[in-house]
Amino acid sequence: MAADDLTIVLADDQELVRAGFRVILESEPGLRVVGEAADGAQAVDAVVRLRPDVVCLDVQMPGVDGLEAARRIAALDDPPAVLVLTTFDHDDALFQALEAGASGFLLKNASPERLIEAVRTVAAGDALLAPDVTRRVISRATATPALGSSRRPVASASAAVTAAGLTERETEVLRLLARGLSNAEIARELFVGDATVKTHVSNVLQKLALRDRIQAVVWAFEQGVAG
Repeated sequence: MAADDLTIVLADDQELVRAGFRVILESEPGLRVVGEAADGAQAVDAVVRLRPDVVCLDVQMPGVDGLEAARRIAALDDPPAVLVLTTFDHDDALFQALEAGASGFLLKNASPERLIEAVRTVAAGDALLAPDVTRRVISRATATPALGSSRRPVASASAAVTAAGLTERETEVLRLLARGLSNAEIARELFVGDATVKTHVSNVLQKLALRDRIQAVVWAFEQGVAG
């Protein structure tokens, strides 16, 4: 295994499913499955022991399910990115996964190419949400403060940006985040390096006191900054 390979733990109660995912992921250069788990408790143990870059979690597993496992993993020091894989396209599962700290949500009937892309996306620190899913998150989050900002809405977008202390470039990055762009896509849009974008995103999250990119997108829509 090369030192720069992305390492992955697979958690699913069906051995055949895990075997299929392993074959797909390890067919891609630079991806290595370093551990497997048949339930959420085993998944947490594997993450603690193996320190992977990404953990792929099924939602429905016996004992500790994927959502509880995601919560426990998110509470670890320097946790891996969590990609939730499920056969159910239900809003409740989606929002519970995001609230639990998942970085992405993917249906098991996705193409092999999409699975590989999803693992690389969450490993790079990007949230994996398709535009239609993003709209559902925003709609739900604006009605449910738990996912979005707890701040009182500010009178205007410019006032919100000023109150948050965002620079002009950070505001521009936030607007592109709200459009669903990845770090690499933002870098191309702004003609800067990926590392520069990552720094801007980190600054935005810190200044807004938000957990992740998804909350930043919600904040942008709530405050009228996304337009």
